[in-house]
Amino acid sequence: MGTKEKLQELQRVREEALAAGGEKRIAKQHAQGKMTARERVVKLLDAGTFTELDMFVRHQCTDFGMENNRPLGDVVVTGYGRLDGRLVYVFAQDFTIFGGALGDAYAWKICKVMDLALKAGAPVIGLNDSGGARIQEGVISLGGYAEIFFRNVISSGVIPQISVIMGPCAGGAVYSPAMTDFIVMVKKTSHMFITGPQVIKSVTNEEVTFEELGGAMSHSTRSGVAHFAAEDEEHSLELVKELMSFLPSNNLEEPPYVETSDPVDREIEELDSFIPDSPDMPYDMKEIIAAVADDGEFLEVHPHWAGNIVVGFARLGGHSIGVVANQPAILAGCLDINASIKGARFVRFCDAFNIPIVTFEDVPGFLPGTDQEYGGIIRNGAKLLYAFCEATVPRLTVITRKAYGGAYDVMNSKHVRADFNFAWPTAEVAVMGPDGAVNIIFRKEIQQADDPAAKQAELVASYRERFATPFFAAERGYVDDVIEPRLTRKRLIDALLAIRNKREDRPARKHGNIPL
Repeated sequence: MGTKEKLQELQRVREEALAAGGEKRIAKQHAQGKMTARERVVKLLDAGTFTELDMFVRHQCTDFGMENNRPLGDVVVTGYGRLDGRLVYVFAQDFTIFGGALGDAYAWKICKVMDLALKAGAPVIGLNDSGGARIQEGVISLGGYAEIFFRNVISSGVIPQISVIMGPCAGGAVYSPAMTDFIVMVKKTSHMFITGPQVIKSVTNEEVTFEELGGAMSHSTRSGVAHFAAEDEEHSLELVKELMSFLPSNNLEEPPYVETSDPVDREIEELDSFIPDSPDMPYDMKEIIAAVADDGEFLEVHPHWAGNIVVGFARLGGHSIGVVANQPAILAGCLDINASIKGARFVRFCDAFNIPIVTFEDVPGFLPGTDQEYGGIIRNGAKLLYAFCEATVPRLTVITRKAYGGAYDVMNSKHVRADFNFAWPTAEVAVMGPDGAVNIIFRKEIQQADDPAAKQAELVASYRERFATPFFAAERGYVDDVIEPRLTRKRLIDALLAIRNKREDRPARKHGNIPL
């Protein structure tokens, strides 16, 4: 065979690989509102930048008739390219072949790009659409999963790992996405679960649909497994691009700087009158975040789960920040089990990837109740405290209103080594609210008064004036400054610049023991 014929053979083989599962299966994929694996990769990456690896790999299984069905590429498209000009590695599972089932060759293709990404210090983005392990390969396919899991752990905190669930993800397959940093699910077409509806019905007699059990909204609102729920596949890839714009490529780099025309000294007059006069009146903390952030842009993470705490990414003066904020509009901003877990995970991600943390605090305490106590609020609440104490990135806090009890300590207080702590004049920093404190301290005096209600009101007013203010904390340096709310953006940007080159030494250790 001459050179010309060899080139023609190469072209023929490439076309065979590109044909994926064939026209009928591709058409079926499209009919379900789903793209093919290569279409997804091309849509995600900058035009013309994708370089595919291992297109000619075939599985080596010879059992159950598999020796006569050895498609090129073996069910997964892998390679690297550019996303907004930055190097990323990517793999996309191909449901049109074997239902995307994972076998040995498939797993090693994924492992190869994960290894290359770790060497290069580049993010890994996985586009998941797989029915699970390839039964014909038995324990070999299970070993393939474990090899991927191990790499997820080794890469954790070193390079960002993002999983997009664009179809089924069941059984052992869910654990790789679960160990990545962010999970994006697509509404109506993606599902995640350990055991499917049929197994659940046979074991527990419960009847549940695929969507109820493992759909995007179930995992976004109830389990907290999914960080984002996309409207369709295109939206899911846009979310990945937006998310990546805030993140560094690895743990040794700074997050990307983005030019902004938003003045760093912009004053926000409406914040001076934003907090309601009544301490029990709710407000939306996300409005404050948007007002302070560059151009009002805020990418909320976990927007549908544990809404009493808000986490996400924004920019101040062009630099990425992670935002952690109590949400007075939901459960009065109390910390509970889910909020603590949500906040802790986000804080630890930001700390791993050099993203400064800005905390907006309005917290009356931890949510009371037997459900919370029996569910382990002590252990789970400690996760958030541990995460803040552990973090060595620049950390700033703005107390907008309530900062009560142990929750005050937990929410990035000066005592857990926050770098700059500011308070608005409306801030109340105290062991507990004035009503509760007065009822404990002056119970007998109130009971013996001629007019108990009037006496209680008098004592509450006195307590509020003395203790439920930011100045008592400021006297002791627990708050660095009491600021006009309108100056919040300027003061935060100034503080970030002042602490940008922060270095903090900690005792040498293998790792801490966070209360999981």
